[in-house]
Amino acid sequence: MPPGPFISPDPKVIALLDGKSFPVLFDVSKIEKKDVFTGTYMPSTDLTGGYRILSYLDPSEPKHAKLKQLIFFLLKSSAKRVIPEFEACYTELYDLLDKELAEKGKSSFQTVNDQAGFNFLCRAFFGSNPPDTKLGDDGPSLISKWVLFQLGPVLSLGLPTYVEELVIRTFPLPPFLVKKDYRRLYDFFYHSSGFVQDEAEKLGISREEVCHNLLFATCFNTFGGMKIFFPNMLKWISRAGVKLHTDLAQEIRSAIRSNGGKLTMAAMEQMPLMTSVVYEGLRIEPPVPSQYGRAKKDLLIESHDAVYQVKAGEMLYGYQPFATKDPKIFENPEEFVPDRFMGDDGGRLLKHVLWSNGPETEDPTTANKQCAGKDFVVLVSRLFVVELFRRYDSFEIEVGKSPLGAAVTVTSLKRASF
Repeated sequence: MPPGPFISPDPKVIALLDGKSFPVLFDVSKIEKKDVFTGTYMPSTDLTGGYRILSYLDPSEPKHAKLKQLIFFLLKSSAKRVIPEFEACYTELYDLLDKELAEKGKSSFQTVNDQAGFNFLCRAFFGSNPPDTKLGDDGPSLISKWVLFQLGPVLSLGLPTYVEELVIRTFPLPPFLVKKDYRRLYDFFYHSSGFVQDEAEKLGISREEVCHNLLFATCFNTFGGMKIFFPNMLKWISRAGVKLHTDLAQEIRSAIRSNGGKLTMAAMEQMPLMTSVVYEGLRIEPPVPSQYGRAKKDLLIESHDAVYQVKAGEMLYGYQPFATKDPKIFENPEEFVPDRFMGDDGGRLLKHVLWSNGPETEDPTTANKQCAGKDFVVLVSRLFVVELFRRYDSFEIEVGKSPLGAAVTVTSLKRASF
């Protein structure tokens, strides 16, 4: 796997090619997850304030449990703000799309989604609105540049291959080039997250260390996921056609009406098609497709067809779509099937949805590496589909390529007619 020298000390991996072998990556008794978050290399800690961030820690390391506990604390603290802040930020997004469509006949979803997503996360998590601070509207562009310095070695930017090999896959980009940008982000999070820093000190974690972790969890993990997954969802729902759009609009509006016209958790539990659509999006194109882990001991790993011997210290690599499009588990695995996860049969398939670095039927704990924000990500993805079809009957888009996710241009939005 890329990158090669002088970034990765050893690019060799053993690839897991089906849904039976892939889950070994989640077994922390067999697999070490230390410094493998980005693959066979680890970006410089100069990009994260000198700290190894939670994503790079193995559960056996003393700070892993404390830092993950603080992320759980943040999520719990923000629970009541999530739905109202999402409604507010994404109403603003659709107002901007409507305006630009009326003026120009098309509108880039990427730009407005990045701004709405970042503002939403800061308002929901920390009660702080970036445009009202020194950060202004610069958050998303600062994050994109900072993420490039970490993921550059495994991204394709659309440049000629020899240029990319030389510029981003041979030597690490020097962190000092984004130092000022990172400082601006850090200052915003430091001033906004006092209540989590207070909690961190009780656990023996410094205010500075937790702040770098909160920045990473918000900007890299969560914002990065929304930046990739929301355009991908638009792409798949658009391709599924007008009948699905109508079915979703009817289900969503009917559930909201029967709950007094308000969007609540109870209303969303009455939207099985919408929920299935989100899970199908996470199955067919997981936002983070690659996972890595190092064998802690000699292992025998079974696929559907054979058994393989793996030696202690060897790097295992899973390209998740090999597992989530496994034809021995899913019928028509290459097709986007909106109702795939409805009913009892659909429910039984959820254990094979693995986007969160674990099965959808299991929960993140301080002892595993499953995404701390697993339920939060599913919730905001459901809110995204709900807000879209609350407001519109149907939509049309054009899809281009982007280093992260799909580049979506909205060409038509049909306002709600019923």
